Amino acid sequence: MDRLHIFKIGGNIIDNESRLHSFLKDFSSLNESKILIHGGGKEATSVSNKLGIPVKLNNGRRITDTATLDIITMVYAGKINKRIVSKLQALSCDSIGICGADGNAYMSSKRTVEELDFGFVGDITHINKSFFKKLLKNNIIPVCCAVSHDGNGQLLNTNADTIASEIASALSENFEVDLTYCFEKKGVLENIGDLNSVIPIINNEKYEELKNKGLIQEGMLPKLHNCYQALSKGVKEVRIGSFNILSDNKHTKIVL
Repeated sequence: MDRLHIFKIGGNIIDNESRLHSFLKDFSSLNESKILIHGGGKEATSVSNKLGIPVKLNNGRRITDTATLDIITMVYAGKINKRIVSKLQALSCDSIGICGADGNAYMSSKRTVEELDFGFVGDITHINKSFFKKLLKNNIIPVCCAVSHDGNGQLLNTNADTIASEIASALSENFEVDLTYCFEKKGVLENIGDLNSVIPIINNEKYEELKNKGLIQEGMLPKLHNCYQALSKGVKEVRIGSFNILSDNKHTKIVL
């Protein structure tokens, strides 16, 4: 099987020009097949504030009404996505920016209302493997944003970490997939106050220990959940690290 590298980058990289350039330079130098997924919540929040549209969050998850969905679509699928694609093209890295509706790349269903109505938020239901394989076969790098669709004309805000995990899981049937989550820190920290206290390997036992001791921040819990979901569905390797993970060996490896 051919190897496939899937990277997800968050707002703390996207919003920092030097970090973004450093990451994209390393990313573009990878000779094997690759896919990039990005978020952009901070930029969406900034635009919402400028337009006077209230930002509503619940445990870090954005509640998405009609106005917020418009902003997310503009920011994620427009401004951020095309900026990243243009930077990759400048690095001679042929890429195409997509949301879930493009090529029917990834579909979702509107989240069921239980205790809270998240609005136009979607949970992934299908990955179009043939679409991604066609792009990769032609050496075109998909740059995926956190907007999916339901197949009936409705766009939906969808967690970028989950999109990365689901794409990695689906394509693990055809590739040896490495999934990497990049953010501002070098990995999962044993001591949140010590940026160098990176835990090199987290297995199930260590994961439970960290949770029980309250050492994992709220935002990291769903990320680790996505890591384990991907591993359980055939993804070969999962890592969490910084924007320069490709040139710095210090990171956290997640194993079953």
